[in-house]
Amino acid sequence: MDADREGRGRRVPGRTVVYAACGVVLLAGCASMPDSGDLRGVDSTARQDTPVRVFAMPPQEDAEPTDIVQGFLEALTSDDPNYETARKYLTTSAAKQWQPGLSTTVLDDGPGADVVPPVDREQSDDKSFTLVGTKVAVVDAQQSYAPASGEYRETVHLVHDKKTKQWRIDSPPRGVVMGRSDFQRNYVSVNKYYFASNTRAATAPQTVAVADPVYVRERVDPMTQLVRSLLKGPTSWLDPVVRTSFPTGTALRSGVSSLAPDDRSTLTVPLNTKAENAGMDQCKAMAAQLLFTLQDLTPAVDEVELQAGGRQLCSAAESDANGDATRGSVENPEFLYFVNGEHRLVRVAAEPDGSGAKAQPVPVPGALGEGDKDLRSVAVSRDEHTAAGVGLDGRALYVGSLVSGGSLGEPVLVSSGKTTGDRLTTPSWDTEGDLWVADRNPADPRLLLFKEGAGKPLEVETPGLDGRIRDLRVAADGVRIALVVEKGGKQSLFIGRIEREGKTGDPQSVSVRELRSTTPDLEEVTTMSWAGDSRLVVVGREQGGVQQTRYVQVDGSTPEGPPPAVLTGVKEIAASEDADMPLVAYSEDGIVRLPSGAQWQKVDADGTAPVYPG
Repeated sequence: MDADREGRGRRVPGRTVVYAACGVVLLAGCASMPDSGDLRGVDSTARQDTPVRVFAMPPQEDAEPTDIVQGFLEALTSDDPNYETARKYLTTSAAKQWQPGLSTTVLDDGPGADVVPPVDREQSDDKSFTLVGTKVAVVDAQQSYAPASGEYRETVHLVHDKKTKQWRIDSPPRGVVMGRSDFQRNYVSVNKYYFASNTRAATAPQTVAVADPVYVRERVDPMTQLVRSLLKGPTSWLDPVVRTSFPTGTALRSGVSSLAPDDRSTLTVPLNTKAENAGMDQCKAMAAQLLFTLQDLTPAVDEVELQAGGRQLCSAAESDANGDATRGSVENPEFLYFVNGEHRLVRVAAEPDGSGAKAQPVPVPGALGEGDKDLRSVAVSRDEHTAAGVGLDGRALYVGSLVSGGSLGEPVLVSSGKTTGDRLTTPSWDTEGDLWVADRNPADPRLLLFKEGAGKPLEVETPGLDGRIRDLRVAADGVRIALVVEKGGKQSLFIGRIEREGKTGDPQSVSVRELRSTTPDLEEVTTMSWAGDSRLVVVGREQGGVQQTRYVQVDGSTPEGPPPAVLTGVKEIAASEDADMPLVAYSEDGIVRLPSGAQWQKVDADGTAPVYPG
């Protein structure tokens, strides 16, 4: 179960290949290719269970054009840091101009190649091949992953050098291309961290850290790659809502080619002169960003030390970083909440006590637990002081404090939808104490925000939204929101960026922008929940398939590790951003949860609508 729930927290030591002893596999580049017709011989290398370094062989003397193309494609899947072997398959000019870092195109299988017949049958000193395949994803120059689809077609042109008498590629494909299994072997998803730029100091006294997932090459000094990526700044999608503590232009000091921790698990990071005037508070924030980022890659770093201008700027250990900023993945909820058989809000301890005794749910203090209002769904604020509940018919939204004797009052929102399914969604609280809910009324569909859970709702702009919101969850970082959107009978999961306009603490308008699909292969999304800083757990079904529960990254990729243990008939699911908290579901057996290292356990046979704070 530890592997199931680990996600993108600290990486398993056995997978930290940067410090592991590695074997070596050589890619010979000698598979034959036909002179005409369709080629399917560039097969992906099988994924290795152990950290094996893969290196390519340079082109053989007098190699045929087919072998040159084959060798080049195989060299793209090797662990050659700068693709020097791949460049040996190119002409001198092409080797200088080719930029492998522009993109990595991932295909369903390794690229095949069609021979392009020459225009002049007598021409013998040039050859062309068309690389073909089905696109799965593209990793861009910022190392950001995005799902892709459709046909991949790129032409590779070769010439026969008159001086060397050797065939070489003078027109290579754009960037790098490889099959899915080679991509999984070569690359690893890691979170780099920035700080939310739109939080209110009054309700969020700590800076909020936001995960920005990128893919780095797993066996090519990933630590140094990740630090360079962090210093370059956030990816374009996240950039409008986060900030970095590093001064503009900060980079590793000239001549620094590799970083590694010492025997005290301290990583020294020498920076250029752009950082030398950073004050102590700024330096501490820089160190926190680095430590959060590096600990997502490896457990081998306990402390970072920053240097610039020939002197130490500051250092920070894990306790220092967690004191300077907060992350959802380390915030521990006190309780798990759900609606009991009497339709009241109840709670149990978030973590089982280890005794094996069945948890005994108790009503929450206040009107939502002790009153007479029947509830259908609930949300509890992240400080666990306030709760919101939707009435049993889905029409009215109530907000009340979790204090004994508190009254509920009138609903803060009433939907005019004609049926339960056309009324209010389950609400969600963000890190600033604001409450989000969607009205599914087809005549007036709206996404609404109640500042601090009260007052007149602010209608949230949703440019680019194509469909009707069926469900929503705001991330712990407060700058991302997950939306289940329905159109034409199909439900899809999207991640949107939350932007606030106006002065800090009193935004005049709020919008959700640049919605990104995270489950393009699902035609039905039953339920979902955040399950980490950049991960969600989703219950859904592919076309013609059966219901399945899986983890997905916010960028649409699939995280490492197995899916959650199988559970049938899941109607609702709840997870905490803290991966140590049990996964919880409402299924055919009522409320059940999955403690670490155990099987699904029944919590309440009659309960529904489980939630952690948020």
